[in-house]
Amino acid sequence: MDYILDVIMSIPQSLLEQSIQINIQQALQEDIGDGDITAMLTPEDEQATATIITRENMILAGRPWVDALITRYDASVQIEWLKQEGEQVAAGEAFLKLAGSARSLLTVERPALNFVQTLSAVATKAAFYVQQLEGLHTKLLDTRKTLPGLRIAQKYAVALGGGQNHRLGLFDAFLIKENHIMAAGGIAQAIEKAHQIAPGKPVEVEVETWDELDQALQAGADIVMLDNFSQQQMIEAVKYVAGRCKLEASGNITLDNLREVASTGVDYISMGVLTKDVTAIDLSMRFNA
Repeated sequence: MDYILDVIMSIPQSLLEQSIQINIQQALQEDIGDGDITAMLTPEDEQATATIITRENMILAGRPWVDALITRYDASVQIEWLKQEGEQVAAGEAFLKLAGSARSLLTVERPALNFVQTLSAVATKAAFYVQQLEGLHTKLLDTRKTLPGLRIAQKYAVALGGGQNHRLGLFDAFLIKENHIMAAGGIAQAIEKAHQIAPGKPVEVEVETWDELDQALQAGADIVMLDNFSQQQMIEAVKYVAGRCKLEASGNITLDNLREVASTGVDYISMGVLTKDVTAIDLSMRFNA
C-alpha cells in the first residue's frame, strides 16, 4: 500500500485500508454468494493466463482494490501490473496480466474490473477537469455526492487524477449551511460552537448574500462557500476578503464555465459531477491462447 501514500495524503491510511477491505468483501459476497456455478464448467485443475485491456484512454486507478480482492479470493493467483497507478493508458493497451487457476480468474474478473472501470473513470474525469484550470491557482474539489459505499474509493480516484478532496464525511470538517445557521441562532454563534465542539477542525460556512459573507468573515470562518454567486460577485468577494479566509465557489458550475469561475480568483471550486455522474471505462479480459 505504500505506493499510494504520496498521492492520497488527505485520507488516513487506516481509513483507506479499512474501506478497501469492506469494499472487496461486499463485492465478493454480492457476486459470488454461495459459489460461482458457471466457473465450475471449467476443469478444477486447469491453469490459465489472462490479459486485461482498456478500450478507452484512461488514467489507471483501483490497483489496491484489485490486489486485495484477488489475494483475498485466491492468493495463488499471480498479478502482474503493466501500468502504474495514476498512469495514462491508451485505448487498446494492456495494463494487467493474471495467471493461475482458470476458475479463479473467471470468478474474480467482474468484481475486480468493476473497481478499475469505476475508479479509472473518476480519475480520468478529474484529470480532464483539472486540466481546464491550468495556469490558475484555483484547486478543484470533490464533494460528498458519491456512489453509496464507495466514498473513500472515489475520493482516492479524484486525488489520483489531480483533484483535491473536500471533507471525507461529517466527521473531519464543519460545513455550516442554512439549516445549521438557523438552528444555532446565527452565523457567528454557529462558528463559535463549532470551535467548541471540535477545536482545530476546519470550519466552512456556506453563504448566499454579501451580508452573510461579511458575518462569516468577521466570525473567523476558515473557508467561505459562495453559493450561486455571479462571476462579478465572486470577483468582488475575492477583493474584499483579500486572503483573510479561503473562498470556495459552488453551484451551477459546469465544464463550460469552470475556467471562467476560476478566473475570479477563488481558491476552490467544488463539483459533485466528479463522482456522482460516472460513466465506467470499457475494459476487457481475455484468456491467452
